[in-house]
Amino acid sequence: MNPIDIGIISVYLAGMIVVGLMLTRKAGKNLDSYFLGDRKLSWYALGIANASGMYDVTGTMWFVTVLFVYGLKGAWMPWVWPVFNQVFYMVYLSVWLRRSRVMTGAEWIRTRFGEGRGAVLSRLVVALFAVVACVGFMVYDFKGIGKFCQVLLPWGLSADTYALLFMGITAFYVIIGGMYSVVITDLIQYGIMIAVSVIIAGLAIAKTGRGDILAKVPTGWMNLFPTGLADIFTGWHLNLDWSNYIPAVNDKLAKDGWELFGLFFMVMLFKGILASSAGPPPNKDLQRMLATRNPKECALMCMCTQAVLYVPRYLLIAGITVLGLVFYSDQLKAMGGKFDTEKVLPFVVYKFLPVGMIGVVLAGMLAAFMSTFSGTINNGASYIVNDLYKQYINRKASDRHYVWVSYIGSIAVVAVGVAFGFMAESIHGVTQWLVTGLYGSQLAPNVLKWYWWRFNAYGYFAGMLAGIAASLVVPRVLTTWHLNPMIHGFPMGLAASTIASVLVSLLTRPDDDAVLKDFYKRVRPWGFWRPVLEMVRREDPSFEPNRDFGRDMVNVAVGIVWQTTLTLIPIYLVIRGYTELGICGLLLVLTSVFLKKNWYDKLEEA
Repeated sequence: MNPIDIGIISVYLAGMIVVGLMLTRKAGKNLDSYFLGDRKLSWYALGIANASGMYDVTGTMWFVTVLFVYGLKGAWMPWVWPVFNQVFYMVYLSVWLRRSRVMTGAEWIRTRFGEGRGAVLSRLVVALFAVVACVGFMVYDFKGIGKFCQVLLPWGLSADTYALLFMGITAFYVIIGGMYSVVITDLIQYGIMIAVSVIIAGLAIAKTGRGDILAKVPTGWMNLFPTGLADIFTGWHLNLDWSNYIPAVNDKLAKDGWELFGLFFMVMLFKGILASSAGPPPNKDLQRMLATRNPKECALMCMCTQAVLYVPRYLLIAGITVLGLVFYSDQLKAMGGKFDTEKVLPFVVYKFLPVGMIGVVLAGMLAAFMSTFSGTINNGASYIVNDLYKQYINRKASDRHYVWVSYIGSIAVVAVGVAFGFMAESIHGVTQWLVTGLYGSQLAPNVLKWYWWRFNAYGYFAGMLAGIAASLVVPRVLTTWHLNPMIHGFPMGLAASTIASVLVSLLTRPDDDAVLKDFYKRVRPWGFWRPVLEMVRREDPSFEPNRDFGRDMVNVAVGIVWQTTLTLIPIYLVIRGYTELGICGLLLVLTSVFLKKNWYDKLEEA
């Protein structure tokens, strides 16, 4: 690597550390400052920061692999997270959540379930889940940034050593600067990543044509949907045969087990709707929602996250994929069974970029990692300090004391994440566990808490505990049985947590009437709340329930189409699918106008 490129990366890293140092005093006033930025940050700054935090290196490398191997059908794969959860948050759940006026998801339990023994157990299990998830994402980041740096940086260090180095730098500025540092550095990093995305996509458009791409991919690679109705009823098979291009890709397709793509798609859709209606899990998304000024700005933040994330990110993903297909397919074919699509990124960087631009691109990719990792650290520490230490160990300490404990909590979270990172084997394995094991198994209690009045604190505790246990046990069992955890693990974990949630709720007393009434009046959810509504109306006959279920569901459906067009437009631009690009552009305009009238214009100031 040229000294100029190394200098650019060094200046970027030094700048992030300086930002953290400059914000130390501002972030260190109290816990509200440290974890929520005093709730004075604008919705668009939080939205862009949230988008920046989703622009992670590990996910980008995974999406490149998916688009490379599955073609346009790979555009549906992000639904496995699911990406359209932000639409549910934007339309109604963010408003419900922000009305609680709390700091963490575990603290939110008090709003829903009160202060009894069941609520205490529930708050503890949410804090446990949050810390486990935080460590899981750190392992995910650890494996991704290590592999990325090993193939792109020139110093010959091991992947784990690179991961340790850059996680340490990120942890330093986050620990001293808190949420202020996270948001300000995320804004800087987002600007860098926009530039990187435009550069890579521009190179792909300039150096390839649609014919060049078609010559390197099998029939059906360009198809977003099945080619006919009959295919839907026979299982919507992938029907991708890489035998004449990169034969080893067929082995990967068989190993992934997604040949019956229609079945996989339906599982993703069902899981996605369930996960999205559960609201945000206790992660950095939730923390940024709680950091907004009011419920309306919380909804706008979620909208902003989507509006500024998908086009630039998929310009980058599509650009890397197309350049890899056209110019690197022969090298991948020569690798045989050991082919590695994650080597496409370094190939693109060093073959096509001039001196100076390489440094900018690598700084941008490091920024993508650091943006994701920084929010994870801050969020994980908030649960340790606010929901464990402050709640159960020391309730009467000074603000400065709690900030110092926050520093220690952040260091502890990073240390545990790094330790598990050294033990993890692969990005793919960690990804599977996160999306189908841990997050899939906690859906039932988190759906029921919003929509069913009879669901109580003991049921929540039991459902969460059963889900966490299932996430740790089920993947190992399925691997032993040679089954795909992504397909078979989710229903098993969901069944365990659902049975535990419902059964324990029905076998124990309902939560206190006063708690249920306060929650219902403050949050104003729709769902199965009639007995509570009747209690509220006996005290206040003028009270009107939330009757927006129909409108919210229509807005969610339109919002998913709107979001999907934001994903497809940059892909079609890079692969020169101009007819499809025009259709997506028209759909984007129509759905935007609809949401303006049926969602934005009806947002309440609350």
